Amino acid sequence: MNLKTYIAGPIDANNYLIWDNQTKEAVLIDCSDYNENILTDVKTLNLTVKYILLTHGHFDHVLGVNEMKKALGAKTGLHKNDEVLTNNINEFGNIFIGLPEQETPKIDFNVKDGDVFEFGNDKIKVLHTPGHTEGSVCYKINDNLFSGDTMFRGSYGRTDLFGGNFKKINESIKNILFKLDDNIKIYPGHGEKSEMGYEKKYNDINR
Repeated sequence: MNLKTYIAGPIDANNYLIWDNQTKEAVLIDCSDYNENILTDVKTLNLTVKYILLTHGHFDHVLGVNEMKKALGAKTGLHKNDEVLTNNINEFGNIFIGLPEQETPKIDFNVKDGDVFEFGNDKIKVLHTPGHTEGSVCYKINDNLFSGDTMFRGSYGRTDLFGGNFKKINESIKNILFKLDDNIKIYPGHGEKSEMGYEKKYNDINR
């Protein structure tokens, strides 16, 4: 598995391009803006992006979906519980940053807990981790976890927004993510990466 991180969008979200060197198949996790650097790398590496997989529906993680779908020819997946967020992207975006009017992101399919997607020689498993939003998910690829805004290094996603629930994010982290091995590398929706062993000891969810 090969990985490259791109920080993009109005709130500096992490977008992750992951690919298999042998087959040249790839996925993009989160899509916060139209990003020429991603397109350049896809072309240079001769990649085929099969999926754009969204960790949740907040505007700062989905703003690039429509343009990037056209450029990449990829299908976009989101948990059905967060379609209320993408369908109302202008309302939520305007509340937080006065976002100019946007087209509704086009979602091709819904992901759900336990789904497995293949690209190249790798498999992506979906873990439904509600709490930051009702439809928040994490994507696990081998010993790598793409946690969206469910878990950050030393902290967790806010729960005071529409669809947020502290009890649920507490259960998602402690009963799902903390059950994973300590050596799991964590790639969050914002900020620097971490490891599960560190989070089990130092994450603020334990306070």
